[in-house]
Amino acid sequence: MRKYKRIFVVVLDSLGVGAMLDAAEYGDAGVNTLGHIASYRYQKKKALNIPNLWKLGIANLTALEGMEPCKSPVGYYGLMQETSCGKDTMTGHWEMMGLNTTVPFLTFPNGFPKELITELEKFTGRKIIGNKSASGTEILEELGEEEIEKGHLIVYTSADSVLQICGNEDIMGVETLYRYCEAARDLTMKPEWMVGRVIARPYVGKKKGEFKRTANRHDYALKPFGRTVLNALKDAGLDVISVGKINDIFGGEGITEAYKSKSSVQGMEQTIELASREFEGICFTNLVDFDALWGHRRNPEGYACELERFDEKLALLLAALCEEDLLILTADHGNDPVHTGTDHTREKVPFLAWSPSMTRAGMLPESPDFARIGATAAENFEVPMPEGTIGNSCLEELC
Repeated sequence: MRKYKRIFVVVLDSLGVGAMLDAAEYGDAGVNTLGHIASYRYQKKKALNIPNLWKLGIANLTALEGMEPCKSPVGYYGLMQETSCGKDTMTGHWEMMGLNTTVPFLTFPNGFPKELITELEKFTGRKIIGNKSASGTEILEELGEEEIEKGHLIVYTSADSVLQICGNEDIMGVETLYRYCEAARDLTMKPEWMVGRVIARPYVGKKKGEFKRTANRHDYALKPFGRTVLNALKDAGLDVISVGKINDIFGGEGITEAYKSKSSVQGMEQTIELASREFEGICFTNLVDFDALWGHRRNPEGYACELERFDEKLALLLAALCEEDLLILTADHGNDPVHTGTDHTREKVPFLAWSPSMTRAGMLPESPDFARIGATAAENFEVPMPEGTIGNSCLEELC
């Protein structure tokens, strides 16, 4: 029989908890996103205030300055390694649902090839400017006025496998920007140009100092290369509800209902609202602000404040859950805000699990992959894992 009627998986995007054994191969020796945020706050004599994460066992996974480990966590807690190659959003999320990515997605740290840029210019009728690795906010300050005044098009990338296109909502229009991104997605299906995501980056404002990106971002991601646990759950007639960018990450595969979020706070509010609704299956939430607003911008104080805002909403979600619900909190990679550069970091991630019906708690063995999550959901709903997927369930322990 099914142990849980509903499983809520909430991804705190980029909340790594310490370097993986192969982190040095990725230029990430010594990284620890959560640990370094706690240290930053401790040095500022303002300890990180996350009481709900603390009681779930987060401080038992890595040393946090100013915070003792919880002596009696209320749920189960553990670490998960990533077995896939890479440290990007899609790789991490796909692995959660059973896929092992053995070849990392392409990156273009020095800009995209001339041939690709020429094809984009032909389609859009606009001169491409930028074409380099850059911060999204900084490139708007640098080139936003030129894009508006001359009708050019800002294209840029980052250390991730992405091609990003900026467009002013009031002048270019969101639909035009989306059309350009759809064309870019088609072009980048060629093996030599294949990025994981093409991202539409709409913004408002007319001059430097006023530019602001809006919530109408849209990701055009590659579809998973195989069937995931989400497909299996959907095919079994279960609800698979996505919140935030989950639907984009999976290219809509295996999703029965999708909600976009304007912020991580709204994403938690949507998840809390869904907890008050009847459904049977999984609610899969991604909270992107940790990564997009604070990790990539190397802002430990902003990251710390976002964690505290999340913890306040977490209290409401915990109170909204029923006896037949299971909550799993995790991350998809790291993004250490005190590390060099602006890239993701190769880190272990937390696995925190709680249900009002649990009668025991404790530390779980470290998982060799993130696929523990999908495998646990599949076993709970008595759905076979799709062929070729990885992962071992820990459902038996979650009681």
